Amino acid sequence: MKKHIEIEGFDEHEALHDLKHFLPAQAPLKDFVHHNTLHAYQHLEFTAAIQKASKMFGYKVSLSLNDFRNAYKTGKITDQILERVISEKIEGGNASEWKEKMLLKDYKQDEKPRIGSLRKFWKFKFNLDLDSLVHPVLFRILCSYLDQGISIWGFPVKTKSFLTAIREIERKSSVSFFRGKRAKALLLGSPCEIEDLLKMLVGEDKSLYKEYLFDQQFSHQGWSGLVSVIEDLPESLLDTRHISLHDLVVFELLLEIDALDYHFDGKWEPLESRISNYVSMLFDPIQTHELDHVMVLWQEAFEWSYYDEVLNGIKQSIGGVVAEPAKDKSFQAFFCIDDRECSVRRHLEKQDPNCETFGTPGFFGVEFFYQPENGKFYTKLCPAPVTPKYLIKEMESENKRGVDINFSKHSHNFYSGWLFSQTIGFWSAVKLFANIFRPSMGPAMSSSFNHMYKYSKLTIENRDPSDMENGLQIGFTIPEMALRVGNVLKSIGLVKDFAPVVYIVGHGASTINNPHYSAYDCGACSGRAGSVNARVFSYMANHPQVRAILAEGGLVIPDKTQFVGALHDTTRDEVMFYDEDALSHENFESHTKHEVAFQRALDFNSKERSRRFESIDTNLKAEKIHEQIKTRSVSLFEPRPELNHATNALCIVGKRMLTKKVFLDRRAFMNSYDYEIDPKGEFLIRILNAAAPVCGGINLEYFFSRVDNQKFGAGTKLPHNVMGLVGVANGIDGDLRPGLPSQMVEVHDPVRLLMIVEHFPQVVLDVIKSVPATYEWFENQWVKLVVLNPETSELWKFEKGGFVPYQTLEHDIKHVNSEWYMLESTQENLPVVILN
Repeated sequence: MKKHIEIEGFDEHEALHDLKHFLPAQAPLKDFVHHNTLHAYQHLEFTAAIQKASKMFGYKVSLSLNDFRNAYKTGKITDQILERVISEKIEGGNASEWKEKMLLKDYKQDEKPRIGSLRKFWKFKFNLDLDSLVHPVLFRILCSYLDQGISIWGFPVKTKSFLTAIREIERKSSVSFFRGKRAKALLLGSPCEIEDLLKMLVGEDKSLYKEYLFDQQFSHQGWSGLVSVIEDLPESLLDTRHISLHDLVVFELLLEIDALDYHFDGKWEPLESRISNYVSMLFDPIQTHELDHVMVLWQEAFEWSYYDEVLNGIKQSIGGVVAEPAKDKSFQAFFCIDDRECSVRRHLEKQDPNCETFGTPGFFGVEFFYQPENGKFYTKLCPAPVTPKYLIKEMESENKRGVDINFSKHSHNFYSGWLFSQTIGFWSAVKLFANIFRPSMGPAMSSSFNHMYKYSKLTIENRDPSDMENGLQIGFTIPEMALRVGNVLKSIGLVKDFAPVVYIVGHGASTINNPHYSAYDCGACSGRAGSVNARVFSYMANHPQVRAILAEGGLVIPDKTQFVGALHDTTRDEVMFYDEDALSHENFESHTKHEVAFQRALDFNSKERSRRFESIDTNLKAEKIHEQIKTRSVSLFEPRPELNHATNALCIVGKRMLTKKVFLDRRAFMNSYDYEIDPKGEFLIRILNAAAPVCGGINLEYFFSRVDNQKFGAGTKLPHNVMGLVGVANGIDGDLRPGLPSQMVEVHDPVRLLMIVEHFPQVVLDVIKSVPATYEWFENQWVKLVVLNPETSELWKFEKGGFVPYQTLEHDIKHVNSEWYMLESTQENLPVVILN
């Protein structure tokens, strides 16, 4: 290889900025909100981005070649779609030749990733595994410093920044983090700069410094990524810590110098001395090969084989005309757009054909911080990027939380711990053994219903704008309420024909023995349950002065209409209603009947979900299965309480009648929208601004965690160890696992999200181009976009900056009277059918 002769400069700020850009950006466990794992590449077209990420960092970015070929053999990839994709993607190429390559040609996949290519020479040239000497010490110190309350002994200095705290401990302690004197002297000396330390470790060639830092930090990308997130968002920790990537790098470089001093007795040379012919290459342009093109074709064919079936089903179900629902409704219900609510809505509509359901982001347009009574901290209940200016406080709560003495900190002390183990420990073992046969709720369970006491009061209405706490306005003023209620109702198309009772149903998830519980709650509520939001919106919509303001603008809510907040527990399939005592006598009587419909719908929803679970016989009666689902949800030994967003693939923005007859197998986010109320797309842009990053982020985290569960994901959750309540690792010294565990993604088909919007193509084009951040998702194909013309039912596919007509292939979309014959027969993803 050619020797690097030119000595380039080293810009520390640029190097750290780029590092932060490429590192994983998953927040601590309490805020585990889904996002695009490859956010650093989102400015690139999807195909180019994943190829670059693969070659730079060694990520797997798709299913394997054999997986695709097996999908073709089993019909998941159709021959017609495969040939169409080849003809569209290979300009001037021989289609039959490329098809033969995809199906038969052998490829060697021995290309090694670029990351780590410089630091590996410590092992190859110095016979020293630097990571094994440094990482155990580094991880334990980081975990101790960032600990949020799980540790018995706290970090000695918590109030100061990480590096300052380390310096203070070194000055005042009789022992040291270092085994030699030099690293300690460098730390306590002034200044202790990254460039100077790199010069000692690497040598004079500054062109290698940035690559060395990337190699170093990506050897533990989980911890480095978490530090980067906390640096940018210190509020992501309840017990705040001040740490930066700069501090982490300095301390790790010092540990490396100390390890080398100890191993070589202070007699060693910089890395550059042993690799005089090394050429830095991490950021060089990548080269693509024939196999890369083959994999792109397979991915497109895999996706469009499913997309085409869905589009065909929708088009056939509406028959060219979207029928309007009946005007007289028994009740209406708002659900989150969450794909897990797709089936609940279908079953509810089946139980009561006169009801009407809607989908909207589960924070219901009301953004605020929430403080439960006696709570020490504020909880954000709105999308993660939003910074609320409002605070809702809980009052008059009688919620008594259970306490298990086994989890007392006294059980971990030397003397009391011994006493506990000899006495209470025996009964704990008996209780644990009994839980195998009769699982039950306990204090260790995270219940979505504990987020707020059913009969508590909330500080929703603000009558005095000066009523503030820590810079936050307590409650909303009447005009602020009216604005939010009006925006939500107009965005989903509900501006007339109100039912007597309108349910606002948030969602959450009960879970036990699962550190990723935040990923099971509502993403629109920053990974919390949506019960508070449901109650807040209902209060606002019921307020007479709010209704008066809305009526002035032409949105009239009848006096007899009342809104009721509720929470759906997606793990247990239970629902809790709030503020029922505020209902009129007539509406309360109707409500008791509606409760029966909800209960039956949740029974059947449990039955539908059970087909994915090995431990439950889906052929049993729905009520019996529902009881087993609830028992399963509290079992300490169940690693799959629910599969969460697994198999998500669609986001549909349009009227409910567009999809009401189409069975989509719980794979669709569904956002209600009426193009007739919004001819210019003013509400559509708000929907897409949220749906693209939220639904797209969920989809892509599942996509990448599925295709590379070791690097993008978290591996199996069974050996996970919670580290400082901020992340999980395998064992006590491992790197943090930033993505999703295998139990959440193993049934997932890695396809990009297809967003289907009901409107005119030109309007949608103008809308997405008006916000560059939103447009990037579609322009670079991280999210696929198809528009359905509401007047002609023609389909238009977005590509290369514009919409082109899309013709579905001929599919035999079955018409069935019931979906149960399919649901009871297989655990696999089901085909699209039309429900009669």
